Amino acid sequence: MANKLKSLSGFAGIKGPVLTIVMDGVGIAPDTVANAVAGAYTPTLDAIMAKYPTVTLKAHGTAVGLPSDDDMGNSEVGHNALGAGQVFAQGAKLVTQSIESGKMFASSTWQELIANVKDNSSTLHFLGLFSDGNVHSHIDHLKAMVKQAKAEGVSRVRIHILIDGRDVGETSALEYIEPFEAFLAELRSADFDIKIASGGGRMKITMDRYEADWAMVERGWHTHVLGEGRQFTSAAEAVKTYRDELHVIDQDLPAFVIAEDGKPVGTVEDGDSVIFFNFRGDRSIEISKAFDGDESFDKFDRVRVPKVCYAGMLEYDGDLHIPHKYLVNPPEITNTMSEYLANTGVKQLAISETQKYGHVTYFWNGNKSGKFSEELETYIEIPSDVVPFEQRPWMKCAEITDKLIECMESGEYKYLRVNFPNGDMVGHTGSLAATRCSMEALDLCLARILAVVDKLGGVALITADHGNADEMYEIDKKTGLPKVGKDGSFKAKTSHTLNPVPCIIYDNVTNGAYTVKEDKGQFGLSNVAATMVNLLGYEAPDMWDESIIEVK
Repeated sequence: MANKLKSLSGFAGIKGPVLTIVMDGVGIAPDTVANAVAGAYTPTLDAIMAKYPTVTLKAHGTAVGLPSDDDMGNSEVGHNALGAGQVFAQGAKLVTQSIESGKMFASSTWQELIANVKDNSSTLHFLGLFSDGNVHSHIDHLKAMVKQAKAEGVSRVRIHILIDGRDVGETSALEYIEPFEAFLAELRSADFDIKIASGGGRMKITMDRYEADWAMVERGWHTHVLGEGRQFTSAAEAVKTYRDELHVIDQDLPAFVIAEDGKPVGTVEDGDSVIFFNFRGDRSIEISKAFDGDESFDKFDRVRVPKVCYAGMLEYDGDLHIPHKYLVNPPEITNTMSEYLANTGVKQLAISETQKYGHVTYFWNGNKSGKFSEELETYIEIPSDVVPFEQRPWMKCAEITDKLIECMESGEYKYLRVNFPNGDMVGHTGSLAATRCSMEALDLCLARILAVVDKLGGVALITADHGNADEMYEIDKKTGLPKVGKDGSFKAKTSHTLNPVPCIIYDNVTNGAYTVKEDKGQFGLSNVAATMVNLLGYEAPDMWDESIIEVK
């Protein structure tokens, strides 16, 4: 059978279950006041890191397929690498290469989008996350497309901006808006009408994921498409006003509509073209369904559905073909661990709560939404709370643990993987106290899980997909200490970090059947897959990155 694993000679594998635990957003950083991981009371994590073999894994930049080592890792590319055992060029890099080569603008989709607005004397709309965070989007991609649109004779462009404050500084919106307005002013001319038309914080409108809160997408639709909402004369005015009134960070800014003489400047109408310029898929699928969906769409009342030519930056779901049109082909991720295990007859479980459910399924499987085997794979989603994460920092870790233990004790599954979102989702709020609490809740769950691993004669590999909770304040690179703001307080950091992540092999049963290779900084997330199949008693496929262990 194709893609079937071969048994190791001399090591039959672990008798009990083999488990991968992903502590989402938990990196390794110096023990400063900024480090919510080190500052939390985590006796279980502390004990296993001291007692069991632990190496560090690179989880950002080129180690996960991003353009440079200045690029933060994220959960999407991290889980791609964990599940694939290889590094594939990822969204940001693919888009940049496509723009620089001119391939994007020569594509049939781009040509169709441009021809549509020129033929109809209509508007080209750009919608997406407005920053250079390079996790979901990059403002340079937007600028390149705007310039090209003008060069190709488009006469009217409207831009709908989703304010970041999550992958970049929490109150950095004006650092993007003001230079961008100057950029637009230089391009604007008598025959090129270009304006920002609407916007709002990324955690308030449009960018929901995993269908956790369709109301976010509905608010975005009313804002961007229908032009309904509080009106302002500029995006900068909207940001300044909301900050003064609500004292919220950028990701939580309410929706706004730019208007002139009381009328929205950029509603979406029949005959328009719309480009969603995010390259990452998870927060792009729902808004794409709203634009691309037919009359059967029932997630909310769209009120008015303009007939538009819609395209995403990439195809966000390759199995469901969402959206129908896209500008850049996504990476083709093949030969994943799940496929090999299914073909070998190994029964698998994947479990998380809604916020990271897609990461242990879709992303882990190489951006594949279906299963490789209905008989051998079980996916369990624990519904997430729809509340600000700092208000409930334990999230659903106890419920995930309850179900995971039940599945382990059933004896039905040989390989299990679980993601605990706490460190990442709570870390993004910028609340140090809440993030410490999230880590303490996770630690309690680790203790429960590892006790069952021991009881069943299993082994667990405990790691993370990227850092976040390990650096809750902006760090001064020269001093290594948190930056202090104008008001004397530390400046909160809500984005991922560039720090490595731990990889702990919790094993009380094999008695030296293998050794853990020396950590020389050579390992990344893509080395985990080979390690897991070795622990199961199989050789890793030749195309995967090397295992962290050496079987004797």
